Amino acid sequence: MRPAPVSALLCDIGGVLYVGDAPIEGAVEAVARLKTKYRVRFLTNTTQKTGAQVVKKLRAMGFDIDPGEVITALDVTRMLLEREHCGAVFLLTDDARTFFDDLPKAPCRYVVVGDAQKNFSYENLNSAFRVLLQGGELLAAANNRYFKDDDGELSMDAGCFVAALEYASGKKARILGKPSREFFHLACASMDAAPEETLMVGDDIESDILGAQKAGLKAVLVKTGKFAPADLERGITPDRVLNSIAELTTLTF
Repeated sequence: MRPAPVSALLCDIGGVLYVGDAPIEGAVEAVARLKTKYRVRFLTNTTQKTGAQVVKKLRAMGFDIDPGEVITALDVTRMLLEREHCGAVFLLTDDARTFFDDLPKAPCRYVVVGDAQKNFSYENLNSAFRVLLQGGELLAAANNRYFKDDDGELSMDAGCFVAALEYASGKKARILGKPSREFFHLACASMDAAPEETLMVGDDIESDILGAQKAGLKAVLVKTGKFAPADLERGITPDRVLNSIAELTTLTF
């Protein structure tokens, strides 16, 4: 049986569309062309910004992207808490925390971890640890090891602190963002697309490429953002490897 042709596209944002405050060369034009050929959603594990803030930043760079085309790890976290009508303790930045202010505070069933930056204090981590000991469940809004920071260097991401809480509490985190199969399938469903007809484009060999492939999608790795040549020696085989998203417009899948 021939593989299903690609009719839908999932695209990572940071490192694929832009780095720092500048779009990657050719990315704005590539997005415009790709949207004429595919159904498209833009995914991000960022837990520092809401979807509206992400769209505002992208539009300022010249990208033609609508709010309904962006799915963030914070969006998925909120969906879960709304569905279960419960509260949580949040290890997030102050700005990201306000995204949940209108949700119930009790019953408090979860500890939610994202990129809390300066809020990753011992006091806050220990308070979250105690909630877990009292029966709370650990939710990782994102579980990345590191990200490409605004200064062009790699910085520790939320996954490092998720691992610390897992070790201390003996509990395993439930991953809500990439590389969660549920996250990829939710994004596909938002386009009425089957995973096997969907292509993921990303710069993270684990969260974007391996995660997408395990969820039944095809995956393209771009050599921008956090990409490092050593990624290609880790036993993970992307369906394609491109210099940047600009090259994707000339390919057929």
